[in-house]
Parts: sequence; structure tokens; C-alpha cells
Amino acid sequence: MAEPAPLAAPSSSPTTGGAAAGIFRALRHRNYRLFFGGQLVSLVGTFLTQIATVWFVYRLTKDTRLLGIVGFAGQLPMFLLAPFAGVWADRVNRQRFIVLTQALSMLQSFGLAAVAFYFGRPGHINTQVAVPSLIGLAIIQGLVNAFDMPARQAFLVEMVTDRADLANAIALNSTMVHGARLIGPAAAGLIIAAVGESLCFLIDAISYIGVIIALVAMRVTPRPPRAPKSVLHELAEGAKYVWHFRPIRVLLLLMAMLSLTGMPAISTLMPIFADHFSTGGASRNGAQVFGFLGTMSGLGALAGAIYLASRKTVVGLGRLIAIAALVFGLGAIAFASSNLLWLSLLIIPIAGWGMITCFASANTILQTLAEDDKRGRVMSFFTMAFVGMAPFGSLLTGYAAYHLTPAIGDDAFRGASRTILIAGVICVIAAVSYASKLPAMRAIVRPIYISKGILPELAKGLQTADTMPGATGEQ
Repeated sequence: MAEPAPLAAPSSSPTTGGAAAGIFRALRHRNYRLFFGGQLVSLVGTFLTQIATVWFVYRLTKDTRLLGIVGFAGQLPMFLLAPFAGVWADRVNRQRFIVLTQALSMLQSFGLAAVAFYFGRPGHINTQVAVPSLIGLAIIQGLVNAFDMPARQAFLVEMVTDRADLANAIALNSTMVHGARLIGPAAAGLIIAAVGESLCFLIDAISYIGVIIALVAMRVTPRPPRAPKSVLHELAEGAKYVWHFRPIRVLLLLMAMLSLTGMPAISTLMPIFADHFSTGGASRNGAQVFGFLGTMSGLGALAGAIYLASRKTVVGLGRLIAIAALVFGLGAIAFASSNLLWLSLLIIPIAGWGMITCFASANTILQTLAEDDKRGRVMSFFTMAFVGMAPFGSLLTGYAAYHLTPAIGDDAFRGASRTILIAGVICVIAAVSYASKLPAMRAIVRPIYISKGILPELAKGLQTADTMPGATGEQ
């Protein structure tokens, strides 16, 4: 898929006993099995395209500003349109809608393959056509993702009908995403070195067929219709709900800060580190090093996803988010300070673990707290914070690295290192600020967890107290 979306999360305690209580218990739902299988085929193609796009731009231009511009073009639509997409996600038949978005994404990947083949091959390079085409196709994919991601996140509730299995479903999705991330970047490096970027894009385009087949094969019970209000009214209603519910607001602000600084700094500037660490510059060795760095980052993220899949409750995720955000920031600082490939390969999984643990845990809490009729809108704001802030981060990162590069010589690595170092410090400050708000957030969240049975012992105790003589029933 063009943009692996974080998935929905739980509102009740997990099932216990039997095989269904294991790490793969969400697969007992037929629709989720289909989704899982389709995604498994497509996600490797996703990471082929992500790696190939960044490397293609850097190989053609050697300009960090253009790396930022392409990232900005592809993600800006999600910032601008995600809230409106959330309104639609609460209205439309999500299954049919996602089939449409996946088909459009497939056509976009075929377009990338054509551009790379006709205008990016050695001896046939035409940057005047290739670069504007890449920016245009990035905008198209951003438009599709702006509507696809909130719809897919909200659709999980329809695929996994037992709320007790939703936490496991999001963890399994993260495990699958980052399992593919282990294969995709390394495979992309080898394919780029042997054939070129166009084959990566072509494989990604073909991989969408598996997702579309899986979606069409699902048997989903239609949601009960509701009388829709105007789009602007529902958008304002969702924004008011998100802003005035303090735990959701604080989580979204933290996600937005990490997405503005740490995430785009590492992902956008990674080719410069690969170029620096390679012996052949932006050629065969550089592409392979780039792929290995991405794979090691995915290894850390996979470890985080497996850990989340092993958890049996959402209780304690708030504290885990603070720890993960801090680890992510410190990992970015350490990566920026390394000048050795072997050391960077050991450090980048730490940042990967912090990133996925933080964002997947936040996704879980948000969907646990969100009211059912506002879930699509809440997740659209999460999309805006998680992905929509990244374009501004990509743009700032590219220009910061350019201006922080020494004026003498062609040492882009030093400018990139300084940029990631600053981003890491900002992430650490954001993590500490979030941690200071945890006690007040727990006081608000605790009654919700009790009412939803997530704290069953407390809920049972309160019910017992209510039946005792003299009990008022007030909480």
C-alpha cells in the first residue's frame, strides 16, 4: 500500500483462554484474515516505493531541498483534507470506498514506474520532466491517502466485530507493517542497484491487486444509516470534541510535534547518511546501505509491534507513550552523532522502536476513548497529526539541512546530522512535557476505562458499592 495506516484499537478487555487468546487471536475474524493477507502482499511493495522514491530524487538532483519538497507535496493533502475525510468516513460504505482508493493508488504507482523508466534511467535522464512528474504524482497519492487512511482506520471496527480483539488487531497490523519493512528496504536497495527504481514502483503497483481482491471478498454487515448533517457542521463538531477532550488533545499535540520534527528529519535525510557511509557514493553501494538502514529501523519497529501484540490491556499505555517518545528523541540524537556505519546500524532500531511504540499506543488509546459516532473524525485528526504534519517537517528538514551544511566543500552529511540532532532534542522536550500531564489525564481517563470494563475489578467494586445500603449511586 502507498501509505501503511495505523489501525483502530480496543474499547474492552481482551478475550482469554484457548488459541484465540494468543498473539494472533484477531485472525479468528474472517474479514480481518482477508485484510491481513492482502496487506501482507501489498506492504512489501509499499516500502519498495518509499525507498525508491527518496533515492530516485536524491540520485537525480543531489539536492536536500528537493527531498523536502517531494515529501511536502505528498503529505500536504493529508493535512488539509484529513478532517473532511473523517466526516466522509463516518458517512460512506467504507468497504467500497477503500476499494476505490486502492485502485487509484495502483494507477499512481504505475505512473511512477513509467516516469522512472522513461526519464530516470542512466543515459536517459531528464530531470526537467522527472522531477515535476514526481512532485505531481506525490500530490495525487497524498490526495488519495487523505481519504483512504481515516476510512481504513475506522473500517477495522467493522472487520473485527469483537472489541476484545481490536487491541490485538492493531498490534498485528503493526507487526505486519514492520515485518514487511524488514524486507522492503533491503530488497529495494538490491533492486535499485541491479535494475533501477522503476521495477520497485512496478512491483508496488501489482501488489495492490491482492488488497483489492481481499476487500471485495469481505462480508461486512452494513452500518445503520444516520441522518447526516452538513459537512462543515460535522467537521466543527468533531474538532470541538477533540479539542475539549483533554487526553485526546494532548495525545494529538504530542503526535504532531514528533511528526513535525523527528520522523521527517530521519526519513528525509537518510539518503545523505547512506551516501556518506557508502564507498561508491550515490551508486550501487549507496542504495544498498540506504536499504540496510531502513531495514534496521524496521527491525526496531517490529520489536515494538510484537511487544504491543503481547500486551493484554490498554492500561499503562499512557506511560509507555512517554517512555517511547523519549527513547525516539534520544535515538535520533545518538544517530545524528554517529559517524560510523556499524554504530548507526545499531542505533537506528532504537529510534524505530520508539516511533512505532509511541504512535501505535496513541492510536490505541484514541480509539478506546473515542465515541463510536465520532471515531472517523477523531482518527482523521490523528491522521492529520501523524501524517499531515510530516510535509511541513519534510520541507523544514530539507531547508534546514541545506542551510546548516558548511559553506565550504560539499559536506551535506554535516548539515543533515545537525538537523537530526536539533529534531531529537525537540522530541525529548515534547516527551518530558507530555509526561508532566499524565496525572491529570489519568484522572479523566480512569472513569471511562471503568465504564467500558477495561478496569473490570474496579467496575465490579463500584457496582457492589452501589448496591450496599446507604449507597447514593453517585461517582
